[in-house]
Amino acid sequence: MKNKLGVFIIAVITSAIGVFSPVWANKSDNNLNIALKLENYNMDSYFTTHRIGIIVTRHIWDSLLYRDPKDFSYKPALATSYKWIDDTTLEFKLRKGVKFHNGEPFDADDVVYTFNYISNPDNKILNQRNVKWIKNAEKVDQYTVRVNLKAPFPPAIDFIAGPLPIYPNEYYAKVGPKGMNLKPVGTGPYKVVSLEPGKKMVFEANEDYWEGSPKGKPSIKTLVWRTIPDTNTQIAEIMSGGVDWLWKADPDQAKLLASNPDLKVVGGGTMRIGFLQFDAAGTSGDHPIKNVLVRRAISHAINRKAIVDNLLPDGSEVVNPACYPTQVGCTKDVPVYDYNIEKAKALMREAGYPDGFDLVLYYYRDTNLAQVMADDLKKIGIRVKLNKQKPGVLRDMSIAGKTPLIFWTWGSYSVNDASGSTSVYFGKDIKRDLARDEKVNEWLEIGNTTIDLEKRKAAYKKALTRISDQAYWLSLWTYSYNYAFSKDLDFTPAADEIPRFFTSKWK
Repeated sequence: MKNKLGVFIIAVITSAIGVFSPVWANKSDNNLNIALKLENYNMDSYFTTHRIGIIVTRHIWDSLLYRDPKDFSYKPALATSYKWIDDTTLEFKLRKGVKFHNGEPFDADDVVYTFNYISNPDNKILNQRNVKWIKNAEKVDQYTVRVNLKAPFPPAIDFIAGPLPIYPNEYYAKVGPKGMNLKPVGTGPYKVVSLEPGKKMVFEANEDYWEGSPKGKPSIKTLVWRTIPDTNTQIAEIMSGGVDWLWKADPDQAKLLASNPDLKVVGGGTMRIGFLQFDAAGTSGDHPIKNVLVRRAISHAINRKAIVDNLLPDGSEVVNPACYPTQVGCTKDVPVYDYNIEKAKALMREAGYPDGFDLVLYYYRDTNLAQVMADDLKKIGIRVKLNKQKPGVLRDMSIAGKTPLIFWTWGSYSVNDASGSTSVYFGKDIKRDLARDEKVNEWLEIGNTTIDLEKRKAAYKKALTRISDQAYWLSLWTYSYNYAFSKDLDFTPAADEIPRFFTSKWK
């Protein structure tokens, strides 16, 4: 559904901007103003699953390793090298001479403290999938640590290079998650200098950032992250030079932004996928979604290709498996639900719902896409009421058994492994599992813990096939984003959906 009023407003702004060229003072001041639609609701990396939280984490903190966004290779970071001692033991040699933003020196104590804290279930790290494979960490000497795994976990290195930043042990032991949320301290290329919840975050370049980082020395002095929920306001701001960078402009907005000679608009594919999660196990009560025929009917009724072709940026694609297609262990060879209204109606009749039923579709973003899917379901008699929630609230509602159908998106924490997607929503001990299928969970456990790659693929293939066959999850599409920014900004999108402003610079 197009936002006609928004497009009209943007067109008026574009026409007005054509009369004069906006002046970006930010370039001369070496500042970058970034527009975000949602706020980062927690600055402590281990207590947020929000994409914005993942992005700012990479700017404030460093991990033991760094995954290069160009080729997904692993580069030395806080660790200069690593080796597998055996299938469940990793040893890291640590970098000397690194300091945290508060002056605390980095060494093995920080790594051991971080890994032992996040692997302790009593500390209730928000995304347990990221840490549940860790048994503990132990100090060998001041600059050598060993990370012990509970069982073989093939993607361990990808997690260590991604969503597992290292915290200062003395500071975190003193202030805890609440203090880290209020005043984050890391070793990363940027320091946090001010926070205005819901409004603005200000970062300054870390002048003492350690030499040899694969992230490089930051060129831009100040990053100002502004929360601007209204899209039209974002557009007006970037047209007038109030902000320098925004993303997720829809196709019509992107065309209008591209008409401004002072802006550059580029598309970039991401690892994020949209999907519907069905409460097949009935955690939210006795409802029609428990019926596999209803789930299959819904899957056939949604015109995914039309949504991709008309409402998403170029580069987005229909996707079928319950994972991002390039992830290790993911397979495209699963049952596919083509758009077929007549088949969907027949399935509804067979399920005993020829006249349809009322249904609440919960979601947290992309109202226009949720509305189109609701309109599609109306064609088979399902009367949909939309219920939008904040992502954290919606996650808690699903865990509490209050959501029969959810429209989610998931970027896998940018982990290039099926365990970073499928196993976040399915598994024996996964609270967000709304299928509770023992066979699926057994196969995923094999895939998650087997070193042999072919055995992993075979196990994931069985699990992903059954997930699609039983319609526990309907993958919808991959997300491609339109980025708009000042023509004088050197910025390159990355497929892992992590804008890296520490590699950006003013021309």
